[in-house]
Amino acid sequence: MKFYISTTGIKRLTISNSGKGSATTTSKVSRRIWSRTLLPVLLVLAIGLSFLFLRVAFLVLESAAVCSTPLDCIGRRFFSGRDTSLKLRDELTRALVEAKEGKVNQEGAESFNELVMEMTSKGQDIKAFAFKTKAMLSRMERKVQSARQQELVYWHLASHGVPKSLYCLCLKLADEYAVNAMARSRLPPPEYVSRLADPTFHHFVLLTDNVLAASVVVSSAIQNSAKPEKLVFHIVTDKKTYTPMHAWFALNSIKSAVVEVKGLHQYDWSQAVNVGVKEMLEIHRLIWKHYYKSLKVEDFEYDEEHNRYFDVLSPRSLSLMNHLRIYIPELFPDLNKIVFLDDDIVVQHDISSLWDLDLNGKVVGAVFNSWCGDNCCPGRKYMDYLNFSHPVISSNFDRDQCAWLYGMNIFDLEAWRRTNISAAYHQWLKLDLKSGLELWNPGVLPPTMIAFEGQVHPIDPSFHVPGLGYRSVEFSKGKLKDAAVIHFSGPAKPWLEIGLPEVRSLWNRYVNFSDKFIKKCRITV
Repeated sequence: MKFYISTTGIKRLTISNSGKGSATTTSKVSRRIWSRTLLPVLLVLAIGLSFLFLRVAFLVLESAAVCSTPLDCIGRRFFSGRDTSLKLRDELTRALVEAKEGKVNQEGAESFNELVMEMTSKGQDIKAFAFKTKAMLSRMERKVQSARQQELVYWHLASHGVPKSLYCLCLKLADEYAVNAMARSRLPPPEYVSRLADPTFHHFVLLTDNVLAASVVVSSAIQNSAKPEKLVFHIVTDKKTYTPMHAWFALNSIKSAVVEVKGLHQYDWSQAVNVGVKEMLEIHRLIWKHYYKSLKVEDFEYDEEHNRYFDVLSPRSLSLMNHLRIYIPELFPDLNKIVFLDDDIVVQHDISSLWDLDLNGKVVGAVFNSWCGDNCCPGRKYMDYLNFSHPVISSNFDRDQCAWLYGMNIFDLEAWRRTNISAAYHQWLKLDLKSGLELWNPGVLPPTMIAFEGQVHPIDPSFHVPGLGYRSVEFSKGKLKDAAVIHFSGPAKPWLEIGLPEVRSLWNRYVNFSDKFIKKCRITV
């Protein structure tokens, strides 16, 4: 084999083989070089053409908004691509700001697809797009707000009803009272009658027509009492609920405590008391009628201002049991001190220390302040109940004063009888009627607060935690656990389906689900 190399470089390469002849390999080398460079070139061209296609397609899509013709837009973007994008962004920003400050005089599209169809079919500009988008969003916001308002209305209306299971319970117990002598047995048994007026015992008073709720109050108080044998429960109910209420506590007798069930039809009141009760109920009926008419003629959007309509239209606002609190001294003439309990409370700890409290000559002990501080009220302030734009209210009361909590209170009935609280209550009711019902928001608490003005002694806030019947509970689990009494004040009572699941269990644990009547009526709250 022979190699020929010139002095200026490799000009020619000749390979000769004396044994088998010679061949020139220049063409073969050229073909190898070409095959090795062809594939990378084709790949580069494919990637470049794909990018070019996408770029042109994007420019054509944008041309409708910023260019007179697609070709003109493509030319602009190739030579000044970033500048046009910034211009488009600035134009869109100006259109959105103008739409934000401007008024929309047209109904928005029903959906995003409808908006796209409208914009593409009419070939409208960015400004039109901004205004139409604002109209569509405004329309949707109105729908969402309307749905929320309707949901709140239905929620309030649901709170006014009585579950079918509770009706069932009353009917079954009333039937049992008629056919079962045990259900008609005397309450309390004769050997315990003397305790009903004994001042050495701790007397609880409940005014209710809810059998299930009353059973929970009694059961929770007994289970959490240090000395349940010292407890005496006085349950006052109306005529229609008397037989089922009596049957329940007769069939579920409690050996460690005394329970008395009494119907209003069993009281022999004086003529003066009868007249006062009828007058009070008539005024509250007129208040109910006034707000019912206002609600009927007014096509309103639900808000906090109209929340009072639903409060006053609640059946509780016309319930005699709800208004008889002001007549507790007449209901129990032989008692000197009692603890009043609402039927929507749960007693979690022993509260016997309430009877040892010195009320300093005041009539009622109630929670004023809260653990949130001196400037915080556990419930609300006077301005949330009373109309301080009226001179009669503004001249007699402090708008920033904390309202005391009603629902778990210690009453000194001897001190009450020495005052004119009941008479003052009636006087303020009449004054409110003469003032066109403008002195306070409707409800039982405002006139009661006024009548007891100056007669309330503050007690420890841990005795009474309210507000568990509202849509959101703001108390921590620790504070709820430490509270002696928790109060389901608000529309969402624990025996209703709208009751809040996170706190309903605190009430459910005292329901006797093993009772045959509870099972028959399928009470599974």
